[in-house]
Amino acid sequence: MRWLSFFVTVHARPAAARPGRPLRLGSVEAAPLDVPPEALGTPLDLSFEQAYENLQQIERLFVEPDGSFYWGSARDEAAWQIEGAMFDRQGKLLCVDLRGSCPEPALDRLLAALGWPQTPLMFQLMREGVFLDEAGFRRYAGTRPAG
Repeated sequence: MRWLSFFVTVHARPAAARPGRPLRLGSVEAAPLDVPPEALGTPLDLSFEQAYENLQQIERLFVEPDGSFYWGSARDEAAWQIEGAMFDRQGKLLCVDLRGSCPEPALDRLLAALGWPQTPLMFQLMREGVFLDEAGFRRYAGTRPAG
């Protein structure tokens, strides 16, 4: 099972986002997305309240009314955790900050609570300052050390 390590902001991928010039991110060759500034406000296809309710359905995930949350591993599995914060605008979920390290299926479950895969996503690498599509993000996050 592949583990992912990340410090990202998750956004809905706007239709106007296009692959940019390839660059090297650590050991991964990636094509960051070129995203027009006016498209950065594209919301996800659910409200803050819907996302909050969806997150509450995940066992061991603790979500606060302000949208901050924590999810960690069960006692009988290898230790992992995800910390996050949701942000909304005009009744829709705008983006979600995520930081952590976890098995890929755990991240898939969390992203599903945010409307994925029906809503295409892009991932803003916070330290590197670039946007990646989902495949690029998964390649990159799969090479990062935990922590």
